[in-house]
Amino acid sequence: MVKLSSASQRPFGKATIASINWEGLYALYVKEVRRFFKVQMQTIWAPVVSTLLFLVIFTVALGGGHKTLGWDFAAFVAPGLIAMGMMQNAFANASFSLLVGKMQGTILDYLIPPIGTKEIITALTGAAMTRAFLVGFFLWVAMAFWPNVHYIPNHPFAVLLFGFFGAMMLALIGLLTSIWADKYDHAASVSNFVIQPLALLSGTFYSVHSLHGFFYCFSTWNPFFHVISGFRYGFLGVADANIFESAAIVIAIDVILGGIAYLLIARGWKLKS
Repeated sequence: MVKLSSASQRPFGKATIASINWEGLYALYVKEVRRFFKVQMQTIWAPVVSTLLFLVIFTVALGGGHKTLGWDFAAFVAPGLIAMGMMQNAFANASFSLLVGKMQGTILDYLIPPIGTKEIITALTGAAMTRAFLVGFFLWVAMAFWPNVHYIPNHPFAVLLFGFFGAMMLALIGLLTSIWADKYDHAASVSNFVIQPLALLSGTFYSVHSLHGFFYCFSTWNPFFHVISGFRYGFLGVADANIFESAAIVIAIDVILGGIAYLLIARGWKLKS
């Protein structure tokens, strides 16, 4: 008599994967990482070079001797550029994850396999954050050779904290964009009219204390500002805002965005129709 396996003895309708499908999560994560690695000149090296050009242009244009928050301008702007590069690339990767599937008709590859909403969100945001940290790492290495850049973090934990949750925030925004968008122009419009302005008006190239009235209020409500201020604190030990308040704001935004993404994917909004 053939002995039945434990899986075949499971009652009908009982889930064989009790909580999290780790194998499916890992497979989807690896798929997304391989997707951007296939075009790494465009997804990793090009953003590194373009971000370094900001450092070159602004430091050369201002010349030597310019101080911001007590630091040489190159040292002040470098951490912000690293954080900005990480966030923009996290968004860029996640904003095309599901959109590519919808455009190419392969969205069923995400919906049919036995992976749940938690696994999809974790894998897609994790891959986007992996790209962000790769870009950030290579930027950090390159900026170590730039004169007057303080590349040794004073508070490594703050660098990791704001780098991690900042990249997660933009990865989740990108994921929501890929759920909403029906074509590449939709994702590009979010990047051009939302992400880019918020990134450039985040205090990356200036201290918000030099602003007044509406512009100061706008900056303090900009979530990019809190990420960059906290990330800069990790390197230089100075910040434009209270780092504990900034951390709380960024983490709260991540929780809200993650909840929205979970509800939309679980309901299949614009994915199953």
